[in-house]
Formats: sequence, structure tokens, C-alpha cells
Amino acid sequence: MFDVFYSAGPSVSPPGPSSPAAPTPSPLGDVGARLERPADYDAVFRVVRAAVRRVLGVERPGLGLGLSNLPPQLGAYWQVTGNLIVMNEGLVDAMRAHAKDSLEFNSFVYVILAHEYLHSLGYLDEGAVREVTAHVTRAAFGPDHPATRMAEGDLWRMFPFLSQAQGGRGNRLRVVSRFDLQATESYIR
Repeated sequence: MFDVFYSAGPSVSPPGPSSPAAPTPSPLGDVGARLERPADYDAVFRVVRAAVRRVLGVERPGLGLGLSNLPPQLGAYWQVTGNLIVMNEGLVDAMRAHAKDSLEFNSFVYVILAHEYLHSLGYLDEGAVREVTAHVTRAAFGPDHPATRMAEGDLWRMFPFLSQAQGGRGNRLRVVSRFDLQATESYIR
């Protein structure tokens, strides 16, 4: 499934000065708090899996993550029946450079991974997966959380610098090691 991730849909403006200073506490407790501090892709994906499992009651083990030089309008993709989520490395780098803190950067990664994870769970329709991503995120973190605003909005309108991110044609792929470790922990013990 190839996605033009969140390039259309309901418009949400970036948070303004009247926005709350801190997001409301997460119903996920300390799992949601992982987004507030520096985290690797696996740590953010653990939050994705926990949120989806808690809200929808489903999960899928055994996914991998790759980073590729994709066109700037393409956030990520998951091929139907595949085991690999491929994220746009240029967008990730641009967000890392411009994010005001770990919470904003990790929320961005969370939303992209959650969207593709939901595809891997069988939500193939783009409109439906956007709605489910927003529903899961709002239920997990509340309406004021940066991830919720991103899931309900248009990332390219919220962060215009993303459209200027370095892109490519997807001709290189770097597989992220140590991803979805939670799926294999029970086998290792």
C-alpha cells in the first residue's frame, strides 16, 4: 500500500499561543510518557502497539522498519501482505531538525508508524485508516496531545517545511535494526 500520508483531510492549524502548554495526561500512563523523552523507533513503535491494542484490541507482531529517500509528499508506505514499513527518511530528518522538542518529534514518528501499522492490520482504505489513526490517538492521548493534533490534521499544513524536505525516488533503503523487539522478547527469554 503506497500512501500519500496526510496530504488531504481535515485542516488543522499549528497550535497557537492559546493552546495548552502541556498535553493532558495519557490514559496509557508511562507508555505514553515515552513520547516526551528521546526515543528510538522501537520505543515509539511500542507506544503505537500499546495504543492500538488498548483502543482496538488487536495487534500484529513481526514488522520491520526501513528508511528510504522517498518523494516529500510521501510519508511512508506498507506493501499489502508485506512485513516492512518504509518511512521517508527526508521527512524524518526535516522534522528532527525543526521539532521544538522530543514530544513533537516522537509524536510525528508515532503518527506515521500508527498509520502504517493500521494498514498492516487490515485497514486498507486511506480515508478509513486516517479516521482510525485519529480515533486511536485521541483515545490514547486525549484531544490536546501533539500526536492527536497531527493525526487529525494535515502534516504538510502544520509543518510547511516538510514539503521542502530532501527527497528521492526510493532507490535506497536502510533497514532499521532492533525494531519491533517486543514481538520477539518472549522467544529470547
